[in-house]
Amino acid sequence: MDNFIVSARKYRPATFDTVVGQQSITTTLKNAIRNHSLAQAYLFCGPRGVGKTTCARIMAKTINCLHPTENMEACNECESCRSFNNNASFNIYELDAASNNSVDDIRNLVEQVRIPPQIGQYKVYIIDEVHMLSKDAFNAFLKTLEEPPAYAKFILATTEKHKIIPTILSRCQIFDFKRITIEDIEKHLAYVAQSEGVNAEPEALNIIAQKADGALRDALSIFDQMVSFSGKDITYKSVIENLNVLDYDYYFRIVDDLLQGNTSDILLLVNDIINKGFEPQHFVTGMGNHLRSLLVSKDQATVQLLEVSEQLRQRYVEQATRCPLPFLVKALDINNQCDIDYRAAGNKRLHLEINLLKMMFGEAKQQTVLPQNPQAGGVNPPQPQPQVQVKPQPQVQTQAKPQIQPQVQPQTQPQPQAQPQSEPQKTEPQKLEPQKPEPQKPEPQSPVPQQPIPHSRPRGGGSTISITSSLKDAEKKEEEVEPTWDTPFTQEQLEAAWLEFVNKYKKISPNFAAGLGKYTPKLIGAKEIHFYVDNKLFENDTEGMSALRSHLKNTLHNNQFDLISEVMEKPAEIEAYTDKEKFEKLAEAHPELRKLQMELKLEGEL
Repeated sequence: MDNFIVSARKYRPATFDTVVGQQSITTTLKNAIRNHSLAQAYLFCGPRGVGKTTCARIMAKTINCLHPTENMEACNECESCRSFNNNASFNIYELDAASNNSVDDIRNLVEQVRIPPQIGQYKVYIIDEVHMLSKDAFNAFLKTLEEPPAYAKFILATTEKHKIIPTILSRCQIFDFKRITIEDIEKHLAYVAQSEGVNAEPEALNIIAQKADGALRDALSIFDQMVSFSGKDITYKSVIENLNVLDYDYYFRIVDDLLQGNTSDILLLVNDIINKGFEPQHFVTGMGNHLRSLLVSKDQATVQLLEVSEQLRQRYVEQATRCPLPFLVKALDINNQCDIDYRAAGNKRLHLEINLLKMMFGEAKQQTVLPQNPQAGGVNPPQPQPQVQVKPQPQVQTQAKPQIQPQVQPQTQPQPQAQPQSEPQKTEPQKLEPQKPEPQKPEPQSPVPQQPIPHSRPRGGGSTISITSSLKDAEKKEEEVEPTWDTPFTQEQLEAAWLEFVNKYKKISPNFAAGLGKYTPKLIGAKEIHFYVDNKLFENDTEGMSALRSHLKNTLHNNQFDLISEVMEKPAEIEAYTDKEKFEKLAEAHPELRKLQMELKLEGEL
């Protein structure tokens, strides 16, 4: 049985041109080799699986190549290249700092630096995961890194640049490797699949590339896993089944149901997703990405931001045309808040369902697409609302006219405008004439499906009126004058309420609470509460003062008091006494001390 070699090793780049997604860095390194302007030390930093160690090995191989190509690539034919390919090169020394991070390991490396290369021009030291070195090891490495021999080159690689001390960073040329894009990973996976004789769907490779999160090594590992699972045919369904990824179709169906107002279908879809073993939070994250993709698809200039296949991109563009912009913005805001509050929710499933219903009955209900509304049973009531609202307008006008007439009658008594009053009285029977055929108008409309309109009108109209009226009532309540509470309270009750507020408010504003708890308030008279502060800055804290007043009002059942702050005067500073001054003070109080000094012949300051 042949030994299996994983794709990450089998298809590891051997030249600068085969490195995926790091063209700017490879071009810079090739130009440095061409111009003979190599630095003494390099630092390659970036996420995992983006080619840091690979580029370090390629550079070490290229600078020691005896016959490099015109494109500054290794020839793979000279003695140095052959020894490197066989892992037998004495000019390249690799050190894993994750396991060799002591001072002794670095000292051994420094001792080897003194030995010049046997074959080739340079001796290259590659230190991987250099951030794992101890502080003492870094210090032992400083001098050699700053002034190495002309033939010694150091290439350091790390995923956590912030853990490296600044003295090391200042001695290196730093190259920041970026995450490999989904498109580049997808192209490389297609090349590997073709080389291995594997039939892979583009959508399946796109899912693998997204799952890799910018790391090519992870993508190749997932690719090997999928080959083991499905053989030589990798399909989209097999990938989402094996990687536990939620299908795109669920998100498209959810958005369609939100637009159409299908409450039951949304709840059934959520139940289906949970029954398949998917965590609701994963669905929330995927829903946010889907809504963001729809928002991006609204404009042709931003469609290119979608990192999906062409077929799926067209599907996003088609659904985005049916999604109003306010709906997408509101849904994104609700989904983001759902993701933030998910951990604190006790019932995760109910939390998800409530937020989906918020998307549907918020902006989504007002901005639904009319051609799709007849398919949904829950959106029919809002459709006849504008038609019903037009009919009561003439009724309101006819009701308003008789209301104007009694207002004009008292004005006609002092004014000589009695004639115009008689005219509307004559026109009243004329207005009654068109009212007679009005009951005949609904007769031809009775077969029309507008019969349920009178039933839906009080529901739709009542709901809107109740909402607006409730908002107005809330505004009126805010404007209403607060009732008078004038319950007497004592100094003890005031101190107890004051201490209770200080203890509660420590969690919100510790400084404000500490300033109030430093001094005891005093009740002067029946309504004045005097409290002391260190400075007037306490009065600028409007939230704290408002919370204090509200707490005292509710605790003491009195809102007729006045809070008066007084700045506490600082005590006079006490000057320090010298030893001589202390003795003089004591001698004034006790004259026998001076006599004792003279008898004992004590000199100097006591």
